[in-house]
Amino acid sequence: MFILDSLFMSGMRFVFDKISAVADAEAFDETVLHDRLLRAQMELEAGEITDDDFAAIESEVFERLREIRALKDGEPTVSDAGGDYTVTGVEATFEGDEHK
Repeated sequence: MFILDSLFMSGMRFVFDKISAVADAEAFDETVLHDRLLRAQMELEAGEITDDDFAAIESEVFERLREIRALKDGEPTVSDAGGDYTVTGVEATFEGDEHK
């Protein structure tokens, strides 16, 4: 029974590792953002969106590109998404940590 449980857990870990790798690849794929900006430019030229809509999309795309490039370079970033702040790329150590 232990062998079956171990095989099952190994299989699940493999699947979750693959899902994580695909999600990371998509999250850091700049071509998706470039395509979004190009699509917005075409919609603007076709009169489907306003200049303000395009400016909002452009701002969002450039902010995400800055975040991706900073993460790739290992720099800390701060993101303000809907009033919530996310800080990434920061390492911290604490003096007097009681966990041993």
